[in-house]
Amino acid sequence: MSNPNIFARKPWILAVIIAVAVTLWMLSGEIGEPPRSPAGADTADTSDPSLAEVRVRRVASEPVVRYVTINGRTEPSRTVALDAQTDGRVVEIFINRGQPARRGAAILKLDERDRAARLSEARAVLKQRELEFEARQKLKLEGYVSETQLAEGEALLERARAEVKRAELDLERMVVSAPFNGNVQDLMVEVGDYLQVGDPVAEFVDNETLLVSGSVSEMERDRLAGNETGEVRLVTGATASGKIRYLAPVADAATRTFRVEVAIDNRERRLPSGVTAELRLPVGEVDAHLVSPALLSLDDDGKVGVKILDEDGRVVFVNANVAASTADGIWLAGLPHITTFVTVGHGFVSDGERVVAIQEEPGATAVASEKAE
Repeated sequence: MSNPNIFARKPWILAVIIAVAVTLWMLSGEIGEPPRSPAGADTADTSDPSLAEVRVRRVASEPVVRYVTINGRTEPSRTVALDAQTDGRVVEIFINRGQPARRGAAILKLDERDRAARLSEARAVLKQRELEFEARQKLKLEGYVSETQLAEGEALLERARAEVKRAELDLERMVVSAPFNGNVQDLMVEVGDYLQVGDPVAEFVDNETLLVSGSVSEMERDRLAGNETGEVRLVTGATASGKIRYLAPVADAATRTFRVEVAIDNRERRLPSGVTAELRLPVGEVDAHLVSPALLSLDDDGKVGVKILDEDGRVVFVNANVAASTADGIWLAGLPHITTFVTVGHGFVSDGERVVAIQEEPGATAVASEKAE
């Protein structure tokens, strides 16, 4: 029988026994731990109370159209400056600034003075030259007129025709007309003003076709084919659609961006020009997952992303690659086809942490489940 005072004489023996006992107790916990359920399993592993409990939802990806959003403005498709084509005094204005005009409609009229009389004179001279030339042709057949005299009569006839044409054009130019359907943007003259050739008269715009212009980056331009139909939303709330009319082949030297223009049918003139607009252009289709923006969070570096579970049941933070944004939520691209999102509790777990995953009830969605958090 051992001496009961042996621990008093040799206390190190007691320390060894205690250390061995503590080691065996710690090992028994690891050996006896039950296997963990995979991430997203229907039955959560609750055997370890030290693990955080989260709710998860498996979501399958769907094809979605990816858009590039451009901030731009509306503008007329054409703007022209109308000038006086002849001299004269303004005697009447038919269309004031801001008013619409059809192609060929008179905007203003100049004083004709003696232009009508000049035209009558020119036509009379032309009639005379025609009769003279006909007479010379008959005399030529009888041998009384030479080739030179006949050619001279023909030259006089052509000159008379030119004078008539010149007088007609000069009379027509007394009226300044709309070159196409549009609006008089500005009017630079008043009744009584005297105009000379080249003096500015009015600024005329084509607002039956509006352009929404903006700029795209180098990467975004490569995704555009140049014939896409874009969606436009004006700051007023009005919406429209149109096709790309112009995609710049050369980047702006200062911004390194490319100008893009989308033409919109505005024959009803319901859309104003010169207002801020948002332009959305499709740039291809991609597989993405629909989730709520509430699932987004920041990592230690300040990057925006979501937390998902890997096959080992660990939390993985992935950067958010937003393919599209709708009223139902945001579409995230670049994830596996079936992705397990942490929907409740994602704000209390960290990247790489093992968790207890509780699968949500069938019918719940990753869009709405964060409301329970």
